Amino acid sequence: MAEQVDLQVFAKDLASKSEEARLQFAQLLKKAGLLKGTPSAKFDIKYYEALVKLEEKYQQQKALNSLLQDATPLGRQDVLIQLVTNPDSDSGDGPKTTSQTYITSKTQTAKVLDVIAQDLLDRKMTKAEKAKYTKFINSAQKSQPAMQTSGDGYSVTRGGVDEEQLVRDRLAQTGEAKTKRATDAYTIMLDELGGLR
Repeated sequence: MAEQVDLQVFAKDLASKSEEARLQFAQLLKKAGLLKGTPSAKFDIKYYEALVKLEEKYQQQKALNSLLQDATPLGRQDVLIQLVTNPDSDSGDGPKTTSQTYITSKTQTAKVLDVIAQDLLDRKMTKAEKAKYTKFINSAQKSQPAMQTSGDGYSVTRGGVDEEQLVRDRLAQTGEAKTKRATDAYTIMLDELGGLR
């Protein structure tokens, strides 16, 4: 198997191998802590995700070898064998914590903004307001990624950004929202008193 090819070629080559060869490789990926679940010869998304993780380790090792001026030929299978024979804490079966940054699209954000603006301001947001709040939301999402801890049979996600609450809190502080709340409160009070006579 050629080792200096890119990941797509490597993956395609592996997918075309016999079931037995794919299963053996999957078992190595599992032992290295890169494959979730039971090893299988089936070349599916789970298998490909494990190859992507292997690719990260391979690129890191290549960079390290370059830094150390180590000219030893290096292949993905070499890195995989290293991971199997010298497992580190990151590739074991213990809990793993990963950072996930979720950025909403303009379309998704626009829908949320319209609902909140209708609720707090009795109107939809202008294009300029949507652009401003979308930038605000995306900035918060980049600075507050969700932390996902997963182990054997469980996964817990903490943190991240509640886009709707973030916008509600920000929009509620505007003069327009405060005026609307005051007007609504005055209207409710009049209704409770039986209206103007």
